[in-house]
Amino acid sequence: MPASRQSLKIKFGQDPHATRETSEKVLEVAIGREIHAFRKQQNITVAELAAETNLSIGMLSKIENGNTSPSLSTLQTISNALSVPLTAFFRQYEEQRMAVHTKAGEGVQIEREGTRAGHQYNLLGHIGGNSSSVIVEPYLITLDDESDIFKTFQHSGIETIFMLEGEVNYLHGNQIYCLKPGDTLFFDADAPHGPEKLVKLPARYLSIISYKQKP
Repeated sequence: MPASRQSLKIKFGQDPHATRETSEKVLEVAIGREIHAFRKQQNITVAELAAETNLSIGMLSKIENGNTSPSLSTLQTISNALSVPLTAFFRQYEEQRMAVHTKAGEGVQIEREGTRAGHQYNLLGHIGGNSSSVIVEPYLITLDDESDIFKTFQHSGIETIFMLEGEVNYLHGNQIYCLKPGDTLFFDADAPHGPEKLVKLPARYLSIISYKQKP
């Protein structure tokens, strides 16, 4: 079997298809994460918090891992020990979860640093602050006959390119990749990168940039 057709089994840190069975379970996990975060911020160990609240270490571990549903009186005891309001434990659960739907042709046309005549960038959606602490910016990039070659980009984060139409020789670091429809290029955006040669026009590709949001 050719190397490019071989199946690779990679174990990732999370299951992208995982579901949460009930809203109660989601609430338990959200509360547990907040308690864990507040405890860590104050450099308090589980044993120290257990002694302060008269709860067992095992019970506190279950609460922080979202494996049990603590009573309001238990949460009040923990909030007093951590000197935070009880409502702070529900903060993550109550955060608005956003979704952005951009219809065909309605992406916001913007100019990025390095943009030249004929290079069209359409931002397909944007979500600012979120619980993941990661910003993701999806662009639809169009290069036509008026396009010219420009200086390479270099920025923080990870970028994914998926080629839709045309053909482009794309530079990343000191390596050039020939991108044709259906090809994907996934790379560290801190290295110099950008179209090195426009082989077949018009060319269109999705560029998805992800980076850590500033505190």
